[in-house]
Amino acid sequence: MKILFDQIKEYKTHLINEEKCRATIEKYVRDIEAFYEWLSGRELTKELALEYKAELVENYAPASVNSILASLNGFFAYNEWHEIKLKNLKIQRRIFCQKEKELTKAEYERLLKAAKDKKNERIYLVMQTICATGIRVSELSYITAEAVRCGQAQVKLKGKIRMIILNKDLCRVLKRYMQEQGITTGCVFVTRNGKPLDRHGIWKSMKDLCESAGVSREKVFPHNLRHLFAKTYYSLQKDIVRLADILGHSSINTTRLYTIEAV
Repeated sequence: MKILFDQIKEYKTHLINEEKCRATIEKYVRDIEAFYEWLSGRELTKELALEYKAELVENYAPASVNSILASLNGFFAYNEWHEIKLKNLKIQRRIFCQKEKELTKAEYERLLKAAKDKKNERIYLVMQTICATGIRVSELSYITAEAVRCGQAQVKLKGKIRMIILNKDLCRVLKRYMQEQGITTGCVFVTRNGKPLDRHGIWKSMKDLCESAGVSREKVFPHNLRHLFAKTYYSLQKDIVRLADILGHSSINTTRLYTIEAV
């Protein structure tokens, strides 16, 4: 069988009718379209799906792989392609996190310097925005010109709404960037075609900084910036309940995983 682009559009309509939030729909569709492009017109088989999964494992953190697999499996189930369904990676929860996987503040600052040296202002500001707010990379589309002007972004995800505060320093640099790019409304971080910057584009831009920044590629994922925000916030405030609210976690136990010490 072949995946048809119309099937992706139909599935998107289904997600809208299911009242999934905008960010979730965009994320699911983005993941499915990436798989569709990877197939390049080939017949969809379990063997090819497993090959794609193996490539994901090579290039993404386990949690990100499982997130992408969830998008694909939902699409497969909707089309009743149950034989194509892919198993999630098993992730063992640790009391301590591994130093070789944890991004430090010093390494983050070296990544920023590398982005500045390469004159890649967009990824320079993307990293600062995630690290200053703790938002998920999938929520970056909520950082709009309107949000920057009022100093807060309203994030709608999984049926919940939360407010993200954008500090004055962040707003100042984003306003300057918006002025330079001629952005007056909508998403601040967009591609040349005006589409919101996606996870893969951010991931690739960050990886391109690793060598000049002297940071291991295994540490450089957008989600690690969210972890760094959480660890920094908790070290200063020691308020895990408030941190859970900021991160949009339903369970404090999830938030605890963001604050564990590296060994």
